[in-house]
Amino acid sequence: MNDLLLTFYGDDFTGSTDVMESLQINGVPTVLFLEPPTPEQLTGRFANVRAVGVAGVSRSMSPAQMDAELYPKFRALKALGAPFVHYKICSTFDSSPTVGSIGHAIDIGCDVFDPPVVPLIVGAPVLRRYMIFGNLFARVGDVTYRLDRHPTMSKHPITPMNESDLRLHLGRQTMRSMGLIDIWHMEESDEQIDARFKKLVDDGTEIVFFDTFDQRHLAHIGRVVWNLRGEKPVFIVGSSGLEYALTSHWQKVGVVAKPDALQSPGRVEQLVVVSGSAAPPTAEQIDYALERGFVGIRLDAPCLVDPQQADAARAKAVAQALDVLN
Repeated sequence: MNDLLLTFYGDDFTGSTDVMESLQINGVPTVLFLEPPTPEQLTGRFANVRAVGVAGVSRSMSPAQMDAELYPKFRALKALGAPFVHYKICSTFDSSPTVGSIGHAIDIGCDVFDPPVVPLIVGAPVLRRYMIFGNLFARVGDVTYRLDRHPTMSKHPITPMNESDLRLHLGRQTMRSMGLIDIWHMEESDEQIDARFKKLVDDGTEIVFFDTFDQRHLAHIGRVVWNLRGEKPVFIVGSSGLEYALTSHWQKVGVVAKPDALQSPGRVEQLVVVSGSAAPPTAEQIDYALERGFVGIRLDAPCLVDPQQADAARAKAVAQALDVLN
């Protein structure tokens, strides 16, 4: 059996690759599956893997759909025996009581793992996402926006963010009690942070948020979370900020080695890129590519999700791509 450090379920595909990247570039060999692997699959070519993920789709689901999706996935990941199981969410906390409910996912996780507390880490400074006094901020260009005033997330077509205080936002999705280690607390000593966290847990707090502004805060979080490991898996919720926190601590204490910088794979004659994002930065990336020799093929999203038209829409896109590649 592999010497796993962590397993994770990503609530969408791109978020899952985000976790895989943050682990891999920080010295944790990682493999991503579409369904939970069996222990037997984690042998042979995957024998050196230290983290295993499942790319999921729960961000777009109703609570009833999440029940059908997450209970078996969580149980399968728990059976792999890693000390930590991470339910990965977006660093912009995309969710609502009816679609992609993070609160409902936490409720399911508590049923499966019976944790004494659920650490919730959202801030990811490398992605320019910051949590301060319980409020989430995201940077666009040179401007940092509170998330309920963010030019994209405040107008999201499915899960618009109309509340930046994540305790209030999550409070619409679960009845579980919440606490916060805030930005001032994160400036304290290790012993003081540990004492604050312990008091929250001893007082019966079920979910604990951590403010996060920079790498120093991630290092504190990584140490606190690592110290929670025990006989049963620790269930954690958060963005890839969790992986940056844990890998920072793992490198410090020698659990994993700091890897060499990634080398360029070199030039290729042809490259296929598929984008599933409608975010403004993605549009800028696409424009940049088109200006430098890429050919754009617009996918027909409404047809692709229509069972009556999906096959034809896929065939059309593939035929267009093959024409370009030829």
